[in-house]
Amino acid sequence: MAINFDETSQWSEPEPSSAMNITPLIDVLLVLLVMLIITIPIQLHSVNMELPAGLPPEQAPVPLVVRIEVTAQDQLLWNGQALAGDAQLRDQLVRAAAQDEQPEIHVHAQRSAKYDTVAMVLSAAQRLGLRKIGVVGLDEYAP
Repeated sequence: MAINFDETSQWSEPEPSSAMNITPLIDVLLVLLVMLIITIPIQLHSVNMELPAGLPPEQAPVPLVVRIEVTAQDQLLWNGQALAGDAQLRDQLVRAAAQDEQPEIHVHAQRSAKYDTVAMVLSAAQRLGLRKIGVVGLDEYAP
């Protein structure tokens, strides 16, 4: 219990106060706060990183790209030049497969091209040993 010091009653006995004494409560909370601060590990705000030394690696050469287009009339175009038929396509693919650094084959089919012709181009390229084959221009078919 806390003691109430009233200035009007200087010589009389101090009367007990009904108010709660919070001083011990604050002392206990401060001790707990100090213990919490001491026990929390110090956080490191640095990140150890090993950066590469020396000159940066040279840029990889831009790969050679061959664009094969299948038109609506099922005509084949090799980089914009018309091919006479399947035999000429096969000859071009054999030459491309024989190169040291094989080119990327990008097959683009117009919207109304026949599936059979596109499948024939893809399977011929794969059969002849070309490894970098892709179908491009699919954004035309999106709704």
